[in-house]
Amino acid sequence: MAVAAAAIVQEGRLLVVSKQAAPDVFYLPGGKPDAGEAPLEALCRELDEELGVEPLQPRLLAHIDSVAALEGVPMRLTLFEARIDRPPRPAAELARLRWISGEAPDIRLAPAVTDHVLPLLRRRGSMEP
Repeated sequence: MAVAAAAIVQEGRLLVVSKQAAPDVFYLPGGKPDAGEAPLEALCRELDEELGVEPLQPRLLAHIDSVAALEGVPMRLTLFEARIDRPPRPAAELARLRWISGEAPDIRLAPAVTDHVLPLLRRRGSMEP
């Protein structure tokens, strides 16, 4: 399964979201590309639909192989780093959003976030260890 997602860090905190179908599991904003849609196009569409924001200066950060938190299937995550143009507001299928620090958060995070994204952001200096 292919997924495009954004690492949006502001003031050392990472934006994570949860779906109404599983409100206790948090993951990065983004989603699956539609047929013929490039990862960056999918990311822009998903951020608009789910959070009402546009990514500013998105750039490819990494390709991550992990397991999809909700579906439990192998996932290839195309990870972009971006800022956003306005405060996000959960819409569409999203239930909640949170800004988390680099410390062990008190919420359940998707495997890709805990195993790959947070360590990558810490190594890059985007988030505190």
